[in-house]
Amino acid sequence: MCSYDNDLAIDTGDTAWMLIASSLVLLMIPSLGLFEAGLLRKKNTVSIFMQIFFGMALLSVMWFTFGFSLSFGPDTAGLAGNLQWTFLKGIPWNASLEQYAPTIPGVLFVKFEMMFAVITPLLLTGAIAERMKFSAFVLFIAAWSVLIYYPLVHWIWGEGGWLRELGVKDFAGGIVIHTSAGMGALAAALILGRRKDYGPSIMVPHSIPLAVLGSSLLWLGWFGFNAGSALASGGVAGNTVINTHMASAVSALIWVGLSWMRTGKPSVIAAINGAIAGLAGITPASGYVSVESAFVIGIAVGLGSYLGVLFLKDRLRIDDALDVSSIHGIPGIIGSLAVGIFASLAINPNGVNGLLYGNPQQLLIQAIGVAVAGVLGFGGTYIIMKVINLLIGVRVSPKVEEAGLDIEEHAERAYSDEDELGKL
Repeated sequence: MCSYDNDLAIDTGDTAWMLIASSLVLLMIPSLGLFEAGLLRKKNTVSIFMQIFFGMALLSVMWFTFGFSLSFGPDTAGLAGNLQWTFLKGIPWNASLEQYAPTIPGVLFVKFEMMFAVITPLLLTGAIAERMKFSAFVLFIAAWSVLIYYPLVHWIWGEGGWLRELGVKDFAGGIVIHTSAGMGALAAALILGRRKDYGPSIMVPHSIPLAVLGSSLLWLGWFGFNAGSALASGGVAGNTVINTHMASAVSALIWVGLSWMRTGKPSVIAAINGAIAGLAGITPASGYVSVESAFVIGIAVGLGSYLGVLFLKDRLRIDDALDVSSIHGIPGIIGSLAVGIFASLAINPNGVNGLLYGNPQQLLIQAIGVAVAGVLGFGGTYIIMKVINLLIGVRVSPKVEEAGLDIEEHAERAYSDEDELGKL
């Protein structure tokens, strides 16, 4: 790594906040495992945690060795970074990468963005749960990162990226992360097919408290996810925090209300799914809009994501196990388009004005960004899954699926049998 004579450009307040923010996003990764495992059957609990934890390790190493350089490195024709920063060669520890985050150490910017690079492919674990081979999963997240995530990061966030030059705005990842992962989840679910005995009988969460704990920690971590994307402490980060919280709360209320009307019972699962949808939906707009706009976005996201589940799961019977396409993909699209409607330079002078503030063109620009991410996410995932299926197969055998991935794939159980507990 480079060394510099002084660190006068580094702001200690901004650095302290970004250290906290990167840790909060790290917290989201095991929290995702808690959330997903709680909503799935007991016999597949270990498999979810293995995918999450192993994925965190693998994707972190990939980011360190070449991912960061491909994503944020010096531009090549607007399409990718070059490999100049492989193994973080040339990234300063006591000075900033001025073009990205001028007041924090370069290595801290790398660490913060590493957490995004880890959690994005792992969102797809909710779609492929309970039926994908672990070996296929490893190949899948590695290929997905290289072929889908790294290019999108450079196109929208990288210096010289073609969508960035076009004017696409994505504050914390509604296009880069949630749209691409949501549409990828849809493709993955189509390739894998439905789980054995698909229907209400297999959709019974084994531990609602575990899922509630996971969703609560995700909500907490999301403040680092969104407000950390300001890359500094201050007014934009503060406004982002209240926007994030408000949109999530509103979306949770929408989900509970709709499910209550539909089933006659208020559901805590609806509440936590609605909250996560709201968090995903406000992500791209969180640093560009007022809290009043965030309230409206929360309503739109709550309605859109809930109806998406009814359409994709109940009507089309697509087995996206934990509704990643509806809870991340649809909110990501809605929130990204909302930037073109509600964004205000009064909130963030480095942002844009939206339709309500006199710039109708931004909505079209946002739609282009969403379309590119959606096509790449769906089409790229479809192709990756097809190739892996030809090479080693993507789905476990019916026998393994029936017994559960925990014991068959990992020779471990999440819980001791009741008989064993009685002997203690």
